[in-house]
Amino acid sequence: MNDFAGLRALVTGGASGIGRATADLLAARGARVAVLDLDPSAVDKPLLGLRADVTDDTSVRTAVQDAAEALGGLDILVNNAGIGAQGTVEDNDDAEWRHVFDVNVLGMVRTARACLPYLRRTAAARPGTAAIVNTCSIAATAGLPQRALYSATKGAVYSLTLAMAADHVREGIRVNCVTPGTADTPWIGRLLDAAGDPAAERAALEARQPTGRLVSAAEVAGAIAYLASPLSAATTGTALAVDGGMQGLRLRPAADR
Repeated sequence: MNDFAGLRALVTGGASGIGRATADLLAARGARVAVLDLDPSAVDKPLLGLRADVTDDTSVRTAVQDAAEALGGLDILVNNAGIGAQGTVEDNDDAEWRHVFDVNVLGMVRTARACLPYLRRTAAARPGTAAIVNTCSIAATAGLPQRALYSATKGAVYSLTLAMAADHVREGIRVNCVTPGTADTPWIGRLLDAAGDPAAERAALEARQPTGRLVSAAEVAGAIAYLASPLSAATTGTALAVDGGMQGLRLRPAADR
């Protein structure tokens, strides 16, 4: 499948996890892809790795300009860079709240702001190909324990996605988001490593998803590619759940089937 042939994509946080899976998939389906990351050293051809700190507007603007020049423009932005946070509303101080919002929300704002001039040119020249996909989370729409700060940022991403979709639809730029359940990413790996009983913690995370397993990075990447593809040119302002049924299903215990 080469529905991205001739298209140019930029993926933030693209050196590992969901971002890397997405960058690899878009490239495999024909796109030329630039990856923005704090540490792009692991990014190799055919991907273009560029260093950027999404909390620094100058860094973002420079990296986006470099990506656009190298690729000859931009058609797709995947706003994926983000960090996690644990705890109740009492467990993180003001500095941590500001930091996580700075990365997870303002990081998307800065990157979208820098990419929009290029996306507008694409929308004018090649209708149906300009797209932004934000990585949101099940935490935006379901109450999860010990995730107050993280959930607040992802709730903001969800609302931001809808607002951006409304703002830019008449410019021909589509904006959507994916809402993964608990994904098997390096961040979750670090949480499990720090747990007193990693095996029990993994089992608990798996058990809260109806499929009985964590979501893979490749599965989230597939959903992002669907939303970014020109084949989905009528889809905007949508949150696509990739959560193993966690949001919508209410299963009875296995013994009660």
